[in-house]
Amino acid sequence: MIGALGSLDFSVTDPQRTSSAAGKQTWLFFRQWLKNPLRIAALSPSGQQLTGLMMSELPQRASRVVELGAGTGVFTRALLDAGIQPDKLLVVELNEELHNYLHEHFPLVRVVNGNATELRDIATHEGFLTTGLADAVVSGLGLLSMPRALQKSIVEAAFSVLKPDGCLIQFTYGPKSPLPPDLLSELGLSVRRGGFAWRNVPPASVFVFTRVRSEQLRAVRA
Repeated sequence: MIGALGSLDFSVTDPQRTSSAAGKQTWLFFRQWLKNPLRIAALSPSGQQLTGLMMSELPQRASRVVELGAGTGVFTRALLDAGIQPDKLLVVELNEELHNYLHEHFPLVRVVNGNATELRDIATHEGFLTTGLADAVVSGLGLLSMPRALQKSIVEAAFSVLKPDGCLIQFTYGPKSPLPPDLLSELGLSVRRGGFAWRNVPPASVFVFTRVRSEQLRAVRA
């Protein structure tokens, strides 16, 4: 369980994360970007400042989390370090090579090679929803570069596995929310900016999406 997240140190504590290992991780990420720059949102894994900002937005007492677009597992490791138990973390990665890397390095975590638009089916099939909905979805997907229809499908899928008061935590390389206001209104969502990681390469903003109160009540009644 996570308590006051603001007091935690989110530096990487994995003893295997040597400079050599980090270099291999960066090269793997960059190689996948070269293969498909439109699908891989960044040139390199997220930095420590961005990772800390993302983790600080987890709800207090959060225990069940879904991660979308995990890449080489920077956020995955941080979530485990923050106290999320491996059996309460579901990771979905579309890229097969990155999925294999994650599966090897996080053997106790449910790591699925799948599409984020099918998250509800994936979570059901994996038994993740058996004991309840998720407190948060942490996303490393490049929503900003996606067409509106795909954005909508992914966000709808994310909220389909979230508790009524759960949140979607997303980073983007643009200064504004990656979801346009009309789409937020259509989906019944609100957004706030969490922080700005100016030391990240490239610099990134963190945004937190939640249901508006009327949608929360509708979700409870459903």
